[in-house]
Amino acid sequence: MYGKGIIKGLSVTLKRFWYTYWDDFVWFIRSFTTGKRRYYSEEGIKYRSSSSTRGIFTIQYPEEKLILPEEFRYVPFLVYDEKDDGTKDVRCTSCGICAKVCPPQCIWIVRTNDPQTGKPVPVPAEFYIDMDICMNCGFCSEYCPFDAIKMDHEFDIASLHRNVYNMEKLLKPASYYSNIRPKNFQLEEEARRAKEVIKAAKAGAASSPS
Repeated sequence: MYGKGIIKGLSVTLKRFWYTYWDDFVWFIRSFTTGKRRYYSEEGIKYRSSSSTRGIFTIQYPEEKLILPEEFRYVPFLVYDEKDDGTKDVRCTSCGICAKVCPPQCIWIVRTNDPQTGKPVPVPAEFYIDMDICMNCGFCSEYCPFDAIKMDHEFDIASLHRNVYNMEKLLKPASYYSNIRPKNFQLEEEARRAKEVIKAAKAGAASSPS
């Protein structure tokens, strides 16, 4: 029948329109007993992001933000371990691998040199990433041999000036990484401990008398 597709499409719109107000009413009644709200709450965002949602599914950004999956990646950041005395043990050794594999070449590093010998020290003196050029590919994180650079969940970085992050802005503790990506952090820590066990076993075998 001519016009059947238009009627079918409008029926979907009408269904969404009806369920929006109906679900608003249902959630309003339930909020008195459950305390859960459809808007401005984690439960409400999860519901509207799910396949079972009815009616409106729009997230009211920036008041509401989508619950990001663990594997979500955006801009890179540098990881440091917190020592007992409060100092920062930066994992980066300024090897430059991340800068070499970066497709848009948005990373540049200044290495630290020993003032007496002039030899390089495995700590970056300066580290910059131009976030306006970064394509969020994650190559820097994948190729880093020291787990020193990771991809962040921070995405709302729009500004009126150029976003060039320095060491101060890039450095974040390992505890932050474990919070945003707990599964990956656990796997990496298990692999790291396994390597340390193998290394200790080899050192013990080499030092023991034959």
